[in-house]
Amino acid sequence: MVIIDEIGKASAKAQRLPAPITSASRMQTNQHHLYILKDCTAQTAGRGVVIGFLKVGYKKLFVLDHSGSHIEAEPLCILDFYIHESLQRHGFGKELFTLMLRTEQVEPQHLAIDRPSEKFLSFLRKHYNLRSTIPQVNNFVIFEGFFRDRKVPGRKLPPKRAEGEIKPYSLSERDFLKHEEGLPWPFSQAQSSLNRAGSLGSSPTRPCSRVIPREDEFVKSLRNCRPHSLSRAANGEQEDPSQRRRTSGH
Repeated sequence: MVIIDEIGKASAKAQRLPAPITSASRMQTNQHHLYILKDCTAQTAGRGVVIGFLKVGYKKLFVLDHSGSHIEAEPLCILDFYIHESLQRHGFGKELFTLMLRTEQVEPQHLAIDRPSEKFLSFLRKHYNLRSTIPQVNNFVIFEGFFRDRKVPGRKLPPKRAEGEIKPYSLSERDFLKHEEGLPWPFSQAQSSLNRAGSLGSSPTRPCSRVIPREDEFVKSLRNCRPHSLSRAANGEQEDPSQRRRTSGH
């Protein structure tokens, strides 16, 4: 445990990282693989110092192809790679890297590398001829040939629609809801019954067919009008005695 923490700190210091990305606690909580190369010469009897280490793991990424389309893939990623400064340029890095490729059964061009340093990129160009990269929008670097002859091909995502075409709640639906707005079920039934009751008590309106007289003609007709009793006498009709008593009683 202490050895993993110490080599993680040494790697972070060499890469000028603010904090180690490799530690014993991290290795216990993920599915990453850690390859450690140590000195096993006869002088040390197998208890030699650590020369370097290589950490890899599968990650689900969204990468861009040559046309700029998003591809969902889960490649094997190089997460941390470190060889002690005093032992670099002795072939230890290539020995460790080749062991990892053989164990994981993966081709170098199918790897995704997390934030590689210029020294690491130079190492890949020299030993594995990885030169041309495919630009990405994340911290991972992939090389030409990443999408060719993969054991598990990536899944191409549909292109994103333009902002103007995204209508999660269209205007036509909003207008439709406005027309359909009303009271809930019990109240709507009561409202309709009230409307029916009101319509029964009111007579239907009909257009007026009578001709409304002018003001001067109306006044003239009032002047020529006689009281009710006089009009009955003029017509030769007898006045009803009961009507007279009812009137006098009032």
